[in-house]
Amino acid sequence: MRKVFSMALALFALGLLPPAGADVSAQTKRPTVALLDFDFGTVQQWWSGNWDIGKGIADLLVDELVNDGTYRVIERKRLDAILAEQNFSNSERADPSAATIAKIGKVLGVKYLIVGSITKFGLEQKKQGIGGGGFGHGGFGIGAIGREKGKANVAITARMVDVSTAEIMASAKGEGISSRSGLLLGGGGGGGGGAGLGGVQMTSSDYQETILGEATEVAVKQVAEKLVAAKSRLE
Repeated sequence: MRKVFSMALALFALGLLPPAGADVSAQTKRPTVALLDFDFGTVQQWWSGNWDIGKGIADLLVDELVNDGTYRVIERKRLDAILAEQNFSNSERADPSAATIAKIGKVLGVKYLIVGSITKFGLEQKKQGIGGGGFGHGGFGIGAIGREKGKANVAITARMVDVSTAEIMASAKGEGISSRSGLLLGGGGGGGGGAGLGGVQMTSSDYQETILGEATEVAVKQVAEKLVAAKSRLE
């Protein structure tokens, strides 16, 4: 008995055993999920460059789910590597094939895949002529930075799919609207996931302080809350 107690004490000291009272079962019961970049093919591209707003939205949703802790979230770099091997195209983001879903689940060991679409991503303002190229309805120009009365609207939809059956287990929608006087959007075009040539990232405070960033945050938080609430259906 003493020998068993001594061994347990040694393992605890090494951090190989959880502390007394820790809810180990709660950790093992957390469903494992992976997120694809969101599709935004239905959104009219009013920005210049290659700003991938679908990747930015997915990154923001990952942060929300990780901070909540209800789900175990797979590192997105691992997912990207697998998708590259599968020659996965952007057109498959919102509706990947059953074979692709099964492959992701098997390789990553995830039970659920979260896919989604951006249905609204707009910015409008009353006054033009801000910055170098000027803001216009639904668009902005090179070097456009300014504080004017504006309105931003972002809407997203996400679905949680069982990788073994391709069944949709949950669907969540979120929409954010921000309308106030403030920084509309910085930069001039898109590139590398940023809101402009200045390299502003959607996960950065620079982006989140804009009205477009505020609308995005509201929409993402709504979707995250609904996906968290849907966990009871998965048990």
